[in-house]
Amino acid sequence: MRGEDLQIDRGLQDQLDFTIGDALTALKKRQQADGHLIFDLEADATIPAEYIFLNHHLDEREPELEQKLARYIRSIQQDEGGWPLYHGGAPDISASVKAYLALKITGDSPDQPHMAKARAVIHRLGGAEKTNVFTRYALALFGEVPWRAVPVMPVELMLMPKWFPANMWRFSYWSRTVIAPLLILAAQKPKAINPTNTHIPELFLTPPEDIRDWQQNPTGRWTGKMFLQLDKILRVVEPYFPKKTRQKAIAKAEAFFTERLNGEDGLGAIFPAMANSVMAMEALGYPKDHPALVTAKKSIKLLVTEENDETFVQPCLSPIWDTSLSAHALLEAGEAPMGESAKGACDWLASKQILDVKGDWAAKAPDLRPGGWAFQYNNDHYPDVDDTAVVAMALHRTQNPAYKEAIDRAEEWIIGMQSTNGGWGAFDIDNDDHYLNHIPFADHGALLDPPTEDVSARCLSFLGQLGHDMSHPTVKRGIDYLKNLQEDDGSWYGRWGTNYVYGTWSVLSALNAVGVDMNADYVQKAVNWLKARQNDDGGWGESGDSYYEHMKHDPAPSTPSQTAWALLGLMAAGHVEDETTRKGIDFLLAHPRTKDGRWEEPWYNAVGFPRVFYLRYHGYSHFFPVWALSRYRNLTRSNDKSVQWGM
Repeated sequence: MRGEDLQIDRGLQDQLDFTIGDALTALKKRQQADGHLIFDLEADATIPAEYIFLNHHLDEREPELEQKLARYIRSIQQDEGGWPLYHGGAPDISASVKAYLALKITGDSPDQPHMAKARAVIHRLGGAEKTNVFTRYALALFGEVPWRAVPVMPVELMLMPKWFPANMWRFSYWSRTVIAPLLILAAQKPKAINPTNTHIPELFLTPPEDIRDWQQNPTGRWTGKMFLQLDKILRVVEPYFPKKTRQKAIAKAEAFFTERLNGEDGLGAIFPAMANSVMAMEALGYPKDHPALVTAKKSIKLLVTEENDETFVQPCLSPIWDTSLSAHALLEAGEAPMGESAKGACDWLASKQILDVKGDWAAKAPDLRPGGWAFQYNNDHYPDVDDTAVVAMALHRTQNPAYKEAIDRAEEWIIGMQSTNGGWGAFDIDNDDHYLNHIPFADHGALLDPPTEDVSARCLSFLGQLGHDMSHPTVKRGIDYLKNLQEDDGSWYGRWGTNYVYGTWSVLSALNAVGVDMNADYVQKAVNWLKARQNDDGGWGESGDSYYEHMKHDPAPSTPSQTAWALLGLMAAGHVEDETTRKGIDFLLAHPRTKDGRWEEPWYNAVGFPRVFYLRYHGYSHFFPVWALSRYRNLTRSNDKSVQWGM
């Protein structure tokens, strides 16, 4: 090796050591006394807007906080006047209407320039009448649209048996927790107190009372047309449903959601369900000092971020996800498994395993023992398959015998949660009655929780890390599932992370973990896709636009988190000493970082519902770059260039 090459090599190693060490120090500073880590989880303008709506629905105003929320909403308004679903995205009609109404409620005049610009965008997009179903529910509660503006969802749905084509158990966990209290609201039709008497007729191109045909076919297919006709029939006959049956159905909806209220973590531990539960309890006449109502309101307040001048409301909290991924980064960076940081994180994670509650998932696996982890602090009815695999892999990496029972229970639960087609959903087994996505209520396209490539890959990674290979029947079925879903260009779709880079990294890691030949043609096709997607600056990037078929190949600015995923995928496939990999490493080393140690990343990096609800995990731009840089350092310093762990 020439002297100058050796000098460059040492220079790179020094850069790696400094950057990893500095970022790692900052990461450990975030660790709580009990060992866990948590970062903010940001959505769009709709969640803080809905927080304001809830306050004014109940006439329980918080003027100072609402002004901070309003400042946040204004800060993410686009120059042209609308609000997007993600950084750099197109203005969205529903987000823009909610943001406008929230700002008007908090005192912004329609004559102010930013409001006039917002109104012009909303008009250009078709007016407030073109908003999605969930927005129209909010508008109906405020009396801005008649209740016929929302699809008919009779509360009697709660009485339908499991064999019936449309019943609560065929929906996803998030749909069940949102819908149960929403059915009560639709039946009771309470009207927001709206103490400021705020209304938004100026946002409609046609007066709402003059619109006769509100419902749309969400898929454009004949099944959707059939459900539209059914909606019209139900609208005629619903007023004649027996009152006794209706009261029975309301009582069942109430029992369903109150059983799952989940203490200070809230119903489903997600904001929409939590807000609906509060409004439903108020509609049912719960006194203001009722313990369940008081606790439910507190759970919502815990979602407000701690900021000085402006603040936002998180859609949920992500401590287990953040802690487990941080633990992987810590261990990859060389933290001792029994050291304070890694052991603290893993001990906390082990303490959060759900071992004594058979949640909704048990409807299809009644004999399966619990053994999963939730996404949030507590959500015992809804353990997350993805979190479970990632947590259990982190515990296994430590080789600490104290975690053996927890890992064994997780293994048993993960194997038991495999769906018929060989894949894994996020919370349920075989939650894939796709015809339900054709009902008018399902215009968000995410009523269900079918198996996905990324979650399935994580489960295979976990099983592979435990030593299971392609001879294991569960693994074999999982590999077949992933092979069948590979895109024509070689990539894999990312349901829960943006997007094909996320999915492809996840699958390549899984294939490596279970012992697939990484020189196989289909694997190399994925590697070539990753290489072809690299930007000129050495990084990788995808925006939320990639969830639209006609924009899936559009270029996007490089982001640290997506670059880290691509690098982890390439290294899993054996491409450690590759020019493409080196350019990605150089991108991360050169990219600016914030005062708190994260890499600068305003872009959204995940999704709740593709094309409808996007997420920005603030922690992704911290632990993923640390993880990728550390793995590169480890592999380039070792004679063995193979990745030893599942992720």
